[in-house]
Amino acid sequence: MFGDLMGMMGKMQEAQKKIEETKKRLDTVLIDEKSSDGLLEVTLTANRTIRSLHISEELLGDKEQLEDYLIMVLNKAITKATNINEAELAAAAKDGMPNIPGMDLFK
Repeated sequence: MFGDLMGMMGKMQEAQKKIEETKKRLDTVLIDEKSSDGLLEVTLTANRTIRSLHISEELLGDKEQLEDYLIMVLNKAITKATNINEAELAAAAKDGMPNIPGMDLFK
């Protein structure tokens, strides 16, 4: 019984290590998003850290339009990054977790 428990604990530690490695790797996965007219471009990591932002001169004269563009483009990029982040972390967690009957956490 204790051997099984120790084996499960080892697998859980291994899963935690895989999750941490995945988080580090997601810092290198870049998501590029831009407005349909290309006036605003943003790049962020799959961990949702903004890496770069390019704003066209055309947008600098209209504060309200710039704010609208920022909200629209950043939200699209954050949604993409979140989807990648969640899928990758779920896969890493599922891959390393011990098979415990009745504990189908990641279907």
